[in-house]
Amino acid sequence: MPRGGGLMAPGARLRFLLAVWTLAVLARCSAGEAGDGGWQRRGPGAPAALAEEQRCAVERRADLSYSEFVQHYAFSRPVILQGLTDNSRFRALCSRERLLDSFGDNVVRLSTANTYSYRKVDLPFQEYVEHLLYPQDPTSLGNDTLYFFGDNNFSEWASLFQHYSPPPFSLLGTTTAYSFGIAGAGSGVPFHWHGPGFSEVIYGRKRWFLYPPEKTPEFHPNKTTLAWLQDVYPTLTSSARPLECTVQAGEQVLYFPDRWWHATLNLDTSVFISTFLS
Repeated sequence: MPRGGGLMAPGARLRFLLAVWTLAVLARCSAGEAGDGGWQRRGPGAPAALAEEQRCAVERRADLSYSEFVQHYAFSRPVILQGLTDNSRFRALCSRERLLDSFGDNVVRLSTANTYSYRKVDLPFQEYVEHLLYPQDPTSLGNDTLYFFGDNNFSEWASLFQHYSPPPFSLLGTTTAYSFGIAGAGSGVPFHWHGPGFSEVIYGRKRWFLYPPEKTPEFHPNKTTLAWLQDVYPTLTSSARPLECTVQAGEQVLYFPDRWWHATLNLDTSVFISTFLS
């Protein structure tokens, strides 16, 4: 073979191609981890995609000042806030792999996915993620569906929460409290109300349905949001339908005022955190 020739021995060529293939696979895995944190199921058995609303009816605002927030939204209507905080560090810490490494042995408290969440179940976080984080069965009742949201042991989760940057807006006389959760596709909480707060999706997508305090929605407290969407929502007239919007991961925060009725539906396996003002 002439010196400097471009031919490669068969064994070396095979090793080279294997190395290129390995790097490509690793790159694809890293891209998936960065995109969905390892939370989305793929391939056979993956859940069917759930639809977003046709048109988001909640106003989106970027670069909103605090005075504008108080004057136009804090006490009157929901709003989606964009560009207020950067939670990329917190998002990285919430990947499936990192949360299982850090908190897999921690005992978490699950609530039933009905309006009043009476039933509570304690079990290791890893067991919940590996065995209970499956797509919602549309026929299951809310009191048969376990859901990890709230009831967080703040001392055990402090190493994670310290990296979260909440929206910089507050209301006079209130204090903030975090509520962190992870839930499967099709899960959610049916209509309920409480004090004001913010909700941010870290991975996945969460569809919101909201009514003002004076407009009580039509719903059964022990039916899941998915069942309500399939059975009740199509029968509503346009004037009876709620405000609705899907909050995407990592780009926006939804604010809901005091006593507004709301129900949620996770369109994917979702990681999320709320900041309650009480």
